[in-house]
Amino acid sequence: MTVAKTIPAWIWGEIVGTFLLVFFGCGSVASAVLTGAQVGIFQVAIIWGLGIATAIHLTGSLSGAHLNPAVTLSFAVWRDFPLRRIVPYILCQLFGSILAACVLYLIFAGALTVFEQKNGITRGLPGSEASAMIFGEYFPNPGGRPLSVAPSITSQPEAFFTEVVGTAILLMVILAVTDEQNGSRPQILTAAAIGLTITMLISLFGPITMACFNPARDLGPRLFSSWAGWGSLPFTVNGWGWLTVYVLAPIFGGWLGGAAYTLLLKPGYKTISP
Repeated sequence: MTVAKTIPAWIWGEIVGTFLLVFFGCGSVASAVLTGAQVGIFQVAIIWGLGIATAIHLTGSLSGAHLNPAVTLSFAVWRDFPLRRIVPYILCQLFGSILAACVLYLIFAGALTVFEQKNGITRGLPGSEASAMIFGEYFPNPGGRPLSVAPSITSQPEAFFTEVVGTAILLMVILAVTDEQNGSRPQILTAAAIGLTITMLISLFGPITMACFNPARDLGPRLFSSWAGWGSLPFTVNGWGWLTVYVLAPIFGGWLGGAAYTLLLKPGYKTISP
């Protein structure tokens, strides 16, 4: 009996799916910041969207492709997802995201060193968020520069609200396009619809908060960056924003999006479906 058969499929689904999500998404950020390969927020956003769609196709039949604690918690509230699996799902998501960050670090190590040397960045000191942003997220989007020289276009309350709104929209879309009572759901294009929603949200909100909407996507790579030389900086540069904006806001936004779907959309699907 192989290892894959002795471990439940949903574990592999959440680990592999979240790995792919972070690998493609954070990889696009790393490529853009360190090499200038992507020009403009949309090119980064479309890679995120395609990466998520790919991850859903590969793992949807294994675990439901949550790949996001905000999705898991929202499904537990609004879709009767088993409570006993909430913590294991989230742990798998965090593991997958940390593993992806580790692989990306090994791939981009040379480019990262050159970028830091060229820009006078000392890892772990103020200003090194300019390179740490290839892993965790910061507000406003550093754009490969220290926040001290980046335009101050948002406050922590504004960033929190942005993440709540973005995650609420995402969860409303996910719940709606996967509802069998929804006669206009995209069916075979469900993954594409979710991926394109992410693309649009990142295109809109990326300059503000880097567009998280997923606590595992941020916390896993943020933890890795702390271990990889940035020390406490990833958890201090935005104050408590790492927790309020990138963990609590998506969780609350996911609940809010689930509420909007359940109260406003779901009753109508049951009424009009054949």
